[in-house]
Amino acid sequence: MSFDVCIQAMSEPIVPKSPEREKLSFLTKLSFGSGDLGAAITANILVFYLSPFLTDVAGLTPFLAGASQFVGKVWDAINDPFVGVMSDRTQNQRWGRRYPWMIYGAIPFGLFFFLQWIVPFSAANQWGLFFYYTIISILFNSFYTVVNVPYTSLTPELTQDYDERTNLNSFRFFFSIGGSILSIVIFNYLIRRLIADPQQQYFIMGIVLALISVIPIYLCVWGTHRRALSVAITHPEIETPVSLPILEQLRIVFRNRPFLFVVGIYLCSWLSVQFTASIIPYFIRNRMQIDNPLIEGTVILCVQVTAMAMLPVWSRLSQRFGKRGIYFMGMTLWIIAQAGLYFLQPEQVGLMYALAVMAGFGVSIAYLVPWSMLPDVIELDELNTGQRREGIFYSFITFVQKVCLGLAVTVLLAGLGWAGYDAKLPIAEQPDNVVSLIRFSIGPLPTLSLICGLVLAYFYPLTREIHAQIRLQLDERHRGKSELMNNE
Repeated sequence: MSFDVCIQAMSEPIVPKSPEREKLSFLTKLSFGSGDLGAAITANILVFYLSPFLTDVAGLTPFLAGASQFVGKVWDAINDPFVGVMSDRTQNQRWGRRYPWMIYGAIPFGLFFFLQWIVPFSAANQWGLFFYYTIISILFNSFYTVVNVPYTSLTPELTQDYDERTNLNSFRFFFSIGGSILSIVIFNYLIRRLIADPQQQYFIMGIVLALISVIPIYLCVWGTHRRALSVAITHPEIETPVSLPILEQLRIVFRNRPFLFVVGIYLCSWLSVQFTASIIPYFIRNRMQIDNPLIEGTVILCVQVTAMAMLPVWSRLSQRFGKRGIYFMGMTLWIIAQAGLYFLQPEQVGLMYALAVMAGFGVSIAYLVPWSMLPDVIELDELNTGQRREGIFYSFITFVQKVCLGLAVTVLLAGLGWAGYDAKLPIAEQPDNVVSLIRFSIGPLPTLSLICGLVLAYFYPLTREIHAQIRLQLDERHRGKSELMNNE
């Protein structure tokens, strides 16, 4: 069955919401959400601080610092789909398809995060530093994928309710944004205030945050496994391994038109997030002329705290206006904030905080909406093909996120190097080209990406009504198969 057939469902009666048995307990939602805490902590610190660490503390040139991170992200282009497909094919009677990856990958994930914050050589040994950080980046990204792709693939395996999935993801991103906030508080307001030496600051931060990041992964396994097992018994198609070759699966995935819209929306949203996050430390120091880690941390917290606070609000509003409707609301506020940052003057510190809060409204949507759309797309694929392949869909989305980060960091650091950025210069003495590039990277560049996302969201075809019809037809198919097996 093609997507065009589903469009005809618009004229049919709307199917009622899923029965109560599809509803999740508070403990299950809380446990699932905690699974993203470690990924959020590590990703947030890497986005905001790895580039300044490599250029200003380790002493790498901007070009080599960007190249090192880019190589790690290119490797993600390989391991994300690979892990996604392998988790789809995993057969484990006790733990199912996803949990073995999380259980065995958690400790190496924490270890290689910590190793990224060591300075093993002096700045004179540029190639030694480059190869060390590149190898560690490859290893960390590998185990980040091993843990995170199976985790994100759990969403449609815990509930099949349209609105419940949005609610479940709001718990996930509450922990995700909460982890980002926690990492900033620990690093900026504790470690940086207690330790003066920059190398020691990052070393201690690596140890502390690595430990905090590993434990919640096991809490997630403990708190959701029983629910996943229960759903698998009720819906055995969820745990059926996918046997198709990876190239054939990719071909099927890219023929799923709504999925391409979700990829585009996610790409545009997260390019804006990554451009802004990567340039903020340089923006505060070299445009706003503020050399104070506490103010830098406060700006980041304004974005993250607002994004966290808005998650339940957007989740509630989505039940009335739909996922596409709230996407338009959040992105409009975000575009205004990015434009304001471009025109911001060094003395307008209060306005900088206000714009950071406004940006948080949009960042919250960037977390919530694309991930809430994805399970609906997966069920359309199941309706068309008869198989569930959550792993490859979720792995491709995480791949897009990492490509966004790799592109943003590489482009920005290469641009700073070209413009003449010198970490040894005082904050008010960087060349004019550097300041102009920083302003462009925090204003017009992310704004253009957000506008493209709005266009894609406008044409996104899977509404609540169409999804209801997809669920109805899937339920009828599953009942037919169950009755056939019982008759045999």
